[in-house]
Amino acid sequence: MATVVLAGGGTAGHIEPALAVARQWMKAHPTDTCIFLGTKSGLENTLVPAAGFQLRTIPKVKISRTPSPSWLRIPFDLIASIAASITVVKNADVVIGFGGYVSAPAYLAAAITRTPIVIHEANAKPGWANRVGAGFTHHLAVAHPVEEGSFSKALLAGLPLRSDVAHGCTESASDWSKARSAAKSRLGFSTAAPLVVIMGGSQGSVAINAVIADSVSTFNDKGISVLHSVGKLNALPIATGGYKPVAYIDAMADAYLAADLIIARSGAVTCSEFRALGRYALFVPLPIGNGEQFVNAASLVAADRAQVITQQEFTAQYISTNLTSLLEKAAHAPIAGDPQDLHAAEKIVALAEFAMNS
Repeated sequence: MATVVLAGGGTAGHIEPALAVARQWMKAHPTDTCIFLGTKSGLENTLVPAAGFQLRTIPKVKISRTPSPSWLRIPFDLIASIAASITVVKNADVVIGFGGYVSAPAYLAAAITRTPIVIHEANAKPGWANRVGAGFTHHLAVAHPVEEGSFSKALLAGLPLRSDVAHGCTESASDWSKARSAAKSRLGFSTAAPLVVIMGGSQGSVAINAVIADSVSTFNDKGISVLHSVGKLNALPIATGGYKPVAYIDAMADAYLAADLIIARSGAVTCSEFRALGRYALFVPLPIGNGEQFVNAASLVAADRAQVITQQEFTAQYISTNLTSLLEKAAHAPIAGDPQDLHAAEKIVALAEFAMNS
C-alpha cells in the first residue's frame, strides 16, 4: 500500500485538479492512502473533507506582492512550514504538487526526504512555486504547452476535470443541443430566453459584481436571463426580473451547459471546465499575477469560443453596447464542448506511478 501526498491548497484552481487526481488514484489503487496538505485558511478545509480525503495543515507562508516589513518573517515562516511538511512527506511514496503557497514547502520537504515529486502546472505561464519545485524533479506535467523553461519539456496532460464536469461532457456527447436545453430547465430558466452566467472565481469578484449591479436593467430590458455567482463573502443582491443572484453555483456543470454566454475570470480551471462544456465566453482576466489569465484563454479565443477584455474595459457601458453582439457570436459558436481534458487525471496518475517506481 502506498501513501500519496497532494499539495495545492488555497483556491479552487489548485484544489479541484488535485481532488480529481486523488479520485483517479483511489480508483486505480483502492487500498492506498491519499493525504492533502493545506493551510487553515484555504478552501481545502471545506472541499477536501467533503470529498472524503484526509487533510493535514501546515503554517502558511505569507508573501505580500509588494515589499513590506512582513517579508522579514518569510524565512522563519518557511522553515516552520517545511518542518511541518516533513512530518507528513517523510512517510509518503510520492508527492504530487499543483502550485500555490502550500506546494513550495511540500517540494522542499520532499527534496530533503528524497521523496519522488510530480508537478502539474495548470496555467499557461508557470507560477513561482512550481518553478521552484521543477528544480528537484523531471516529472512534470502541464495543462497547456509552455514555450520555455523546465516545463517546455513536460508531459502535456491537460487539466484534470471535476467529476460533475467530466460526467457532463461524456453524457452530452450524444446530443449537445438537447443537453444544453435540459440543463437550462434544471436551473429553472426558460429555454426560450438567452441565459448569461456570471462568475468571478471561487471567491467571487467585487469588480465584476459592481459592473453587473449597474447592468441588471440592461439584461432585464433585453429579456435576458442571468445567473450571477457573487461569491460567498459578498452581499447577495436582490433578484429582479430574469436576474437571479446566488452566493455560489452548486450545479456548475449545468451552468456551463445552460449558458449561452459566460462572463468570468479566466483562471486555468474555469477555462478548462468551460472548454469541456461551455459555448461562448467573455473573459475578464484578473489584473494581478504574472499575466497567466490572459494566456489561459488564448486557445479558446483562437477557436472562436471566447473573447478577452481587460478589467478596465469591462464596464456597464461595455455590456450595454456589446451584449447583443456577444450573444450573436455565442449563437454561431460550436454547439459541442471539447473533451480534450477528460483523461488528464489518468495521465498524471500514470506519471506519478512512474516517478514512484523509477
